[in-house]
Amino acid sequence: MKAFSFPVLLLVFFASGCAHGPDPAVSLAPPISPPRVRQVLVVSDPVQIPPTPPEMPVKSETGKVDDYGDIEVLEKVSEEAKVEIADPLEPFNRAMYHFNDKLYFWVLKPVAQGYRKVVPETARVGVSNFFANLAFPIRFVNCLLQANFEGAAAELGRFTVNTLWGIGGFLDPASSKDISLSKQDEDFGQTLGAYGIGQGFYINWPIFGPSSPRDTVGLLGDTLLRPYTYLSPWYAGAGVWTYDKVNDTSLNIGDYESLKEAAIDPYVAIRDAYVQYRLKKVNRKGGNISKEDAGSPEKK
Repeated sequence: MKAFSFPVLLLVFFASGCAHGPDPAVSLAPPISPPRVRQVLVVSDPVQIPPTPPEMPVKSETGKVDDYGDIEVLEKVSEEAKVEIADPLEPFNRAMYHFNDKLYFWVLKPVAQGYRKVVPETARVGVSNFFANLAFPIRFVNCLLQANFEGAAAELGRFTVNTLWGIGGFLDPASSKDISLSKQDEDFGQTLGAYGIGQGFYINWPIFGPSSPRDTVGLLGDTLLRPYTYLSPWYAGAGVWTYDKVNDTSLNIGDYESLKEAAIDPYVAIRDAYVQYRLKKVNRKGGNISKEDAGSPEKK
């Protein structure tokens, strides 16, 4: 019995080595004749020899697909989603970008950080709600100009509820689940776009930042609808506007930095992000200008 058991165990050992080794051709087990190898492979459990999985795109440590991935498909999708805008004033725009960048890091951000340390977040959110409520005329009038009467009614309801029960707008009870009146994100630039006026070329204004001829006109129209524009003297209104921007910045420190750090060319990244942002907002209103017209809405 022992003489019979030893050869059987030896055969099982060899069969196991062939079935589980990396490659029968380079196995360290004693050579086995071709018929014996084929026999072992046939009787072995197929589950133990899983099929080779298809090659997948390999990601590097930076999270990007390497040369084995289908980069051309990713680039094609990116190109199809990208909308370009004419930039004939690029030298001026780049100069203004650097000016605004320094203004942010050297003045606005330090002031906002100091303000954030002194004023608690709850109070700063309340101030943000107050200024949003104060901008009601901009949203309401532009809803009417776009024949968005449902949105105009929602804005009127929000203003009434937040002014009366929200302590002058510092609270936002209109956005609660019980009332559920959404703020209509409207401005005069969107109204012009909804009537088919293209965005035109890119402009980067000092202090005010990215814009276009259409949105510059829109900014002027919105300014006329801001109540504090009519404060006297003029610098009182400018001071209120500045405080609004400082408070808003204190709630969003880090957003601009993240966009800038992730971009190869921050100027181009901010320009393209602005164009996409405005295009999306205008298309939502049903604009009717071709997409090829530099950041203007798609035809519907």
